[in-house]
Amino acid sequence: MKSDNTADKNITWHHHGVDRNDREKLLGHRGATVWLTGLSGSGKSTIADILAEMLQERGVLTSILDGDNIRHGLNSDLGFSPEDRKENIRWIAEVAKLFSSFGVINLLAFISPYREDRDFARSIQNENDFIEVYVEVPLEVAEQRDPKGLYKKARSGEIPSFTGISAPYEAPLSPELVLKTHEFTAEECAEQVLQILQDRSIVPPVG
Repeated sequence: MKSDNTADKNITWHHHGVDRNDREKLLGHRGATVWLTGLSGSGKSTIADILAEMLQERGVLTSILDGDNIRHGLNSDLGFSPEDRKENIRWIAEVAKLFSSFGVINLLAFISPYREDRDFARSIQNENDFIEVYVEVPLEVAEQRDPKGLYKKARSGEIPSFTGISAPYEAPLSPELVLKTHEFTAEECAEQVLQILQDRSIVPPVG
């Protein structure tokens, strides 16, 4: 949460001797945020893992921020109310902004159900640094997959406010990419994201 206004007036941004350009020159690629959003079971984390491996083979520095992992640590005190979901994504958006500025290509796998929160995440980054990827899958397919057994629990009432069942998911209106994981393999989907990174000159093409 923000501190009081008086304290905020005394906070200034400190510019360091080593800046973003220095880090990106050292790494040989630009920093960016790939924000994968979609229902539980859509394939977000799987695509992020495969894409990270592809980039690793090219010598590209990546990080993966995954919804479950973040809630084990950084945001372990947040629940799943609309307010807590909003705060969860706000924190992650700020972390993603920092990672991009460090020259890292960070891959985020979050349901992030609210359009307003994803728009905020985009708004605090440079225009070419943010790539929203909608991992689209029909609800019935996600339920059939149900890798964590969450849909079954949600249907039985064990999990309240579950996205897609008892809580809303607001699909992106104009994402950079839509991945239909019920029509393409995870590897093919990861290749599509990689192509955008190349097209934007975030990572150099092979050769």
